[in-house]
Amino acid sequence: MDQLSLPQELDSVVGSESRDFAVMAKRTRPIGKSLPLVTVGAFCIAISVFVSWIFFGQILEGGEAHFKINGVATSASLENFGPALMPSFVLGFFALFGVVLLGSGIYSLFGKGGYFVGTPTRLIHFRNKNVRSIDWEQFSGDIELSNRGRSGDLSIQLRTGRMVRRKNGPDRYVPEVIYLSGIPNVFEIESVCRKRIKENDPTP
Repeated sequence: MDQLSLPQELDSVVGSESRDFAVMAKRTRPIGKSLPLVTVGAFCIAISVFVSWIFFGQILEGGEAHFKINGVATSASLENFGPALMPSFVLGFFALFGVVLLGSGIYSLFGKGGYFVGTPTRLIHFRNKNVRSIDWEQFSGDIELSNRGRSGDLSIQLRTGRMVRRKNGPDRYVPEVIYLSGIPNVFEIESVCRKRIKENDPTP
């Protein structure tokens, strides 16, 4: 599993440590995590364009657009565009939100995930000249695996994370996840990761 030639910067970080594995991830996230972003982003953009076409089409053709603001009937035209500023801002924000989601999804689909090197004590991630070293004891041991022919995906949870507030329910703790997406020998690497996490588990 250690046939990969590493960049010089990463090779220096690994140093004399023995390598359990060294792989190059094809993507930053699993396809299943990226497609919802693409779908929701495209939907937001489509809705924004459709509503804008109906709303502003009337104004651009010299007519008036009739709508309500706080329950009060209002109209806007080329000569009186002021009342349309707030709907324009809302539609623009919704479209921008869609563009961000779509761009994030496309980037995660086609952006390279970087190099991952596993040693007996840590997992090292190298991407865009940045190095992150994570001791195995920081992982919880919760691992998801999926295989896609010659490559597969690993999702490994960390003990750290963040609290996410919800309007209609209690706050939810979301652990941080490290994704090794589109990697070869996924079953062997999953086995090594699980072994190292268990060996370095700080809990009795």
